[in-house]
Amino acid sequence: MTFSMTGYGKSSCQYNGRMLTIEIRTLNSKQGDLNLRIPSIYREKELELRDIVSSQLDRGKIDLSIQRDLAEGEAATELNESLVDAFYKLFKKLEANMDEEPSKNTVDYLSLIMKMPDVLKPAAIELEEGEYASLKSALIECISHVNDFRQQEGAKLELVIADGAKNIKAGLERIVPFEEDRMNRIKKRIFANLGDDAENIAFDKDRFEQELIYYLEKLDITEEKVRLEAHCDYFLKTLQEEAIKGKKLSFIAQEMGREINTLGSKAQHSEMQRIVVEMKDELEKIKEQTLNVL
Repeated sequence: MTFSMTGYGKSSCQYNGRMLTIEIRTLNSKQGDLNLRIPSIYREKELELRDIVSSQLDRGKIDLSIQRDLAEGEAATELNESLVDAFYKLFKKLEANMDEEPSKNTVDYLSLIMKMPDVLKPAAIELEEGEYASLKSALIECISHVNDFRQQEGAKLELVIADGAKNIKAGLERIVPFEEDRMNRIKKRIFANLGDDAENIAFDKDRFEQELIYYLEKLDITEEKVRLEAHCDYFLKTLQEEAIKGKKLSFIAQEMGREINTLGSKAQHSEMQRIVVEMKDELEKIKEQTLNVL
């Protein structure tokens, strides 16, 4: 089963008339990157919330947002009465000091005081255990939705990536018919370089044959083909059998790339090089998609 790092989930619950809404969005990332946007009342539980999310979503860029809507009639702020009283006395004193005669106009002290800083303060509330239990249940449900989304996206990724690896293996089969022709062309080119009067040139033919065999062995691609096929098989096996495998698939793809590059440098045949280019194109598609695999 393959999981994508891209996911989305949303869940909500009610507690004593309050509505708690949780949203989680995930994107691909090399490491775990968790960003929380939560009301201040839940700050004391932040570490525990982080542990819950990180343990079940593993890798990726994760954005968690919690919205807490208060019940009808419930206030988020309260009046700082002592500060209001202090401002009122201060304004009255200033007015008395500034006016030689008492003012006949009525001053709206309340409007002035309400504009002063810290007159309204957050309501002093404590997190209830029942509310936090409801929040955790909703969070676990939201994580489940994210994992379902990741699984659906992962199934699509698996098909694309598996097709790429299979196409690379098929490319190895397409190379086979050109291998004998390739060797014959290399031999003809070497003999042609000796010239038409090769019979009149004094050289050790036995030594020449040995050097030719050595040169052709250096251009042999059997080992590269065997290793590349093994890498492709291991890639497909890992894709099918392991759950958390994104990094491992990337490492295998790197090894596949090394063998494909070696095939290209040794090919010296236009048709074989064309097939190698197609294999490189498939590998780039694999690498791009593997970046999003969990």
